[in-house]
Amino acid sequence: MIDEQAGGSIVLHAPMQGWRCALAEIPDPVFAQGMLGAGVGIDPTGDTVHAPCDGTIRALQPTGHAVTIAAAEGAEVLIHVGVDTVALEGRGFTPLVAAGDRVRRGDPLIRFDLDLLVQGAPSVITPVLLLDSDRYAVSPLGEAEGPVAVGDPIFALVPQQASASEAPAPYEGEVVARELQLPLAHGIHARPAARIRETAVRFSAEISMIKGERSANARSPVALLTLGARLGDLVRIEAHGADAETAVDAIATLIASGMGEAADPQQAPAAPQPAVAPAPASVISSDGRLAGVTASPGLAIGHARTLHLAEIEIDPAGVGAEEEQARLDQALRTLGRRLEGETATASGARRSILAAHRAMLEDEGLREAAAAAIAAGASAGQAWRTAIRPQAEALRATGDAHLAERADDMRDLERRIVSLLVGVEDAPIAFPPDTILLAEDLLPSQLMALDPANVVGFCVEKGGPTSHVAILAASMGLPALVAMGPALHEIAEGSMLILDADAASLQIGPDAETLAKAHALVAERRARRLEAQANAAAPCHMAGGERIEVFANLGSRADAEVAVANGAEGCGLLRTEFLFLERETAPSLAEQTAEYQAIADALGGRSLIVRLLDIGGDKPAPYLPIPAEENPALGLRGIRVGFAHPQLLEDQIRAILRVQPIGQCRIMVPMIASIDELRRVREVVDRVRAELGIAEPVSVGVMIETPAAAVTADLLAREADFLSVGTNDLTQYALAMDRGNPAVAGAIDGLHPAVLRMIAETCRGAARHDRWTGVCGGLASDLLAVPILVGLGVTELSATAALVPEIKALVASLSMDACRAHAAAALQCGSAAEVRILAREFRA
Repeated sequence: MIDEQAGGSIVLHAPMQGWRCALAEIPDPVFAQGMLGAGVGIDPTGDTVHAPCDGTIRALQPTGHAVTIAAAEGAEVLIHVGVDTVALEGRGFTPLVAAGDRVRRGDPLIRFDLDLLVQGAPSVITPVLLLDSDRYAVSPLGEAEGPVAVGDPIFALVPQQASASEAPAPYEGEVVARELQLPLAHGIHARPAARIRETAVRFSAEISMIKGERSANARSPVALLTLGARLGDLVRIEAHGADAETAVDAIATLIASGMGEAADPQQAPAAPQPAVAPAPASVISSDGRLAGVTASPGLAIGHARTLHLAEIEIDPAGVGAEEEQARLDQALRTLGRRLEGETATASGARRSILAAHRAMLEDEGLREAAAAAIAAGASAGQAWRTAIRPQAEALRATGDAHLAERADDMRDLERRIVSLLVGVEDAPIAFPPDTILLAEDLLPSQLMALDPANVVGFCVEKGGPTSHVAILAASMGLPALVAMGPALHEIAEGSMLILDADAASLQIGPDAETLAKAHALVAERRARRLEAQANAAAPCHMAGGERIEVFANLGSRADAEVAVANGAEGCGLLRTEFLFLERETAPSLAEQTAEYQAIADALGGRSLIVRLLDIGGDKPAPYLPIPAEENPALGLRGIRVGFAHPQLLEDQIRAILRVQPIGQCRIMVPMIASIDELRRVREVVDRVRAELGIAEPVSVGVMIETPAAAVTADLLAREADFLSVGTNDLTQYALAMDRGNPAVAGAIDGLHPAVLRMIAETCRGAARHDRWTGVCGGLASDLLAVPILVGLGVTELSATAALVPEIKALVASLSMDACRAHAAAALQCGSAAEVRILAREFRA
């Protein structure tokens, strides 16, 4: 029976034995500043969480560290054992109940190993609080500080009488709802959340998505992420308003389509991944080694330098809602402009991450939450923190590693906005040469601000191997280890370090012999790179003089400049999707022409092979609605989308043909399966060429990405000017494995003999008609694969720009006879693993 006071208040009792304290003493601003609600903290001396009242278990975190109890309608009580205990991945916790269970006051809910928590968590102080509610308020009971026993009264939930002016006007109309099982292989993560938002904003109806007891505004990607919805979960779409039925139909259709990420119907829902990478024991070994998790490979030698960035202090109280809202709006606009400028000059991983930050900055849910906090009296800085930190915490609490790592992006946005508001923007991060940076964690903007000439690698206590920081480190060539634990703080400033990210190890204070060996290895690698870089500008020939062109894959003008600096002889694949994705409308003819011309200019007359738009499947565009498909990878994608939208295809071809000088650009057709498709494109090219008065013939080639194209390469080569193998798609189609499906992605390898045989057949078919064959997929960037590809008959390799010098140097050392014999042996192997063993022996 619920304990009640006069007026229907609900009494909450201490759920554990310990020392009672104020929430402000918890070393976590989410709890200390009351962002999730009001309550008390308890520093436990016992080992069991008990029910503080009668109620229903609304949620129990998969890691067992937190439980939410519904005490009454509109009153949910959270008990969160310790701070950052989600990082323990369930170690030390034994849940005794499950979501949906009815419990009585005093019932045991969770047992925990207090000694393990004290050693592994920043704090074990446990917040017990009423999640933010407009129906109840917290009224403290008992002493504000002191010992408590299980069952002692700690606070009461006092019902609040909402005034008539505060009550929302009821919507007089039907609430439209639909339930469906989530077909997305990876659940609702950033990309599906963004697409759901793009659909929701087209309607006036209020739309929510519900999973269990959690509900999210469909217009807020961040809120959608916090649902923690995974493959197979039952989700409910609800809407009310004039166009509610249409809105629900549109979102249900979008989700049912799989959005290019539909799981195999036989695939079982995956178990949640731990919120962080499994961390090695945070102990420095007797020989001075500390283990970590590799985020970016490589070897570096340097001195330990620690990055310390204190939290920016802000005044929590506002001076007036109108003024504070104006300040926040100005800060959001300023950062938005900066991100736009940074994105425009960035490329590769940096460009993608900045684009993700821009999307988060525009999140409607975050802005609404901040506005509500300002209206309640908070300053602009406090309001932004109040809006963003609970969402970041919710992402970590999903138990999904990738979502937890997106919380770092939100922390980055928080700091950048607060910096603008307070006027104390972080100074440039400067370190002396040969720095190996040590930090509790790094934000993406902090890493992008580092000078790679001075910082040769980094190690962080927290973080994960798939975070944006890890992706950036790899793109910058910085060796990096993450999840190293608190022992990282034991390293003295200035200590000599050997960071061997390949072996996931940090050597502290190495002896002279170990240091000398490491220096020799680093020097050897550097010498090879420098020699390759010095010779990179020369045309690429094999040892016997055979010509092999080494091009680069590009996605922007900045990429083209990097490629030229690395000695690329041209562009073998311009991914034009960068112009078409992450926008609400298609780019204009003028915009396309200007972008292609800028890239051609940056290449300085070198050949530019432009791939026609390749979207659909895993690369959707919101302004090109594609009907729901049972298997998008086998549906409307590649050139098929161009045929379905002929004006789009014609505009792109017209823009390519306008580039000067005539002939620098060649056109490549993606996802060809038959010669009829090539002929249809050629008809458009010839018609537009005639309209523009271009007398010279235009080179049109095809991508070999389907088994059908590979086995009919001789037929395609009759009419195509060149053939280029897209090994990424060809591999997944040949092996019937989706590279986006974690259950099989690890087995996908372009060196599988079946894929190599298709490349060999392509080269033979092209040679019959004196056409050249290139490779523009990932295999062209694999140094083990290069000799095999050359031996099969490939004469053009289009690789990652940074690898062009090494590929050229490798090709220059090869003889054609040896490569042909090596390729023939590879075709006889039984598996990709056997091919790789053979390839390593060949290069040894």
